Amino acid sequence: MTQLKDLSPNFRHVRLLLAREKGHPAGERDEGYDILAPLQADGRLDAADWKTHQEHCRVRHFRPGENDRIGRLRRKPGGTWFFDYEEGDRDDEVGFRFGAERFVTGEYVSVKSDGAMHTYQVARVERP
Repeated sequence: MTQLKDLSPNFRHVRLLLAREKGHPAGERDEGYDILAPLQADGRLDAADWKTHQEHCRVRHFRPGENDRIGRLRRKPGGTWFFDYEEGDRDDEVGFRFGAERFVTGEYVSVKSDGAMHTYQVARVERP
């Protein structure tokens, strides 16, 4: 098993927290994602580094009152990024334009899960 110290220096731990939306007027600090993935210097996902280290690209979806969902960050042909939790695509969560988004503290990104689009704020980005 590869140790975190053996990962590419581009790997970052990204914390996303649910932003304001209907039912959550102040956002939700207890709902979001922890992502371990390589980022370019500008904060965009590094597809080339991901390709050579994809087995280490992880996601944890946390939500109050539910068990955490642990999965992998994956990329479809054509560049669509998604979170893959189990075999098949029924439970996949798709990142909206993740290839163009910047994972920089304070920025916003969207994820489609359970048939609905939700917006998350990048709460922190740090070395693992």
